[in-house]
Amino acid sequence: MTDSVLFYGLGSMGTGMAHSLRRAGFRVNAFTNKPEVRQAFIDAGGESTDLAAFAPQATAVVIAVVNAAQTEDILFGSTGLAERLPDGCVVIACPTIDPADARQFEAACEAQGLLYLDAPISGGAIKAEAGALSFMASGRSEAFAAAQPFLDAMAASVFNMGERAGAGSVMKAVNQMLAGVHVAMTSEAMAFGMAQGLLPDRVLEVVSQSAGTSWMFENRAPRLIEEDFVPAHASLPEGIALEEVQELSVVPLERRAVIQGLLLGLLGLLDRVVDPLDLLVGPLLELADLILPPEFHHLVDQGVG
Repeated sequence: MTDSVLFYGLGSMGTGMAHSLRRAGFRVNAFTNKPEVRQAFIDAGGESTDLAAFAPQATAVVIAVVNAAQTEDILFGSTGLAERLPDGCVVIACPTIDPADARQFEAACEAQGLLYLDAPISGGAIKAEAGALSFMASGRSEAFAAAQPFLDAMAASVFNMGERAGAGSVMKAVNQMLAGVHVAMTSEAMAFGMAQGLLPDRVLEVVSQSAGTSWMFENRAPRLIEEDFVPAHASLPEGIALEEVQELSVVPLERRAVIQGLLLGLLGLLDRVVDPLDLLVGPLLELADLILPPEFHHLVDQGVG
């Protein structure tokens, strides 16, 4: 009997993932809130039939929507999918979400007899269509085993990040932080080169063959040259990285940026004044307020006094 897959989210990557599963021989029943996309999937050989009839037969569910709120609504909210699925069905959750949400979804699925794999993705629409994505997955060994045939159809690489949900989402946050930096600096570097009279095509050619290149540069710089400014990169949802570093009691990201700015200002002072020590007290106190928890601030005040 052909394994049946419920698929949620026929976006730029989800459509390719669903077709990859279908080409691998799975029966794929996909759902989307865009009627024209749904019809295109049906015309290509997929299904989009009644959930109540299909869910009890499902071997796996692949969720490729945008965020945790949509994932929760599909599984436990208005769609009520979790309670319709058979015991042992594996939920492969691909959105970029807070690791805490991934752990919560895993616990809720397990309470209903389901397996859950925290499985964020990377690679873009072209690799999704080719079944060549990278999955950063974490979950119980039983969830990996149940998900493996479906992952094989969609992925070139599956990285096992740990035995419980959450680790996969942490890894995706790391990846997106770096990806965002590369996107931003691609724009800055191209603008700088062009402002100095360099031809953008030449900048792309040279950097692509030099140490400064990155996947994001080689992917985004041509679009800048063509003046194609339609967003193509899903950045890390606001708050995920900040919440995680706050839980770890390290300096939050936005404070680090302020600290770096202050330090650069201090270096500038050292270049411009004969005796800078008197000028450093204020900025150093600002640094202390940023770095130290509030309960230590009185010690700094005592030291200055």
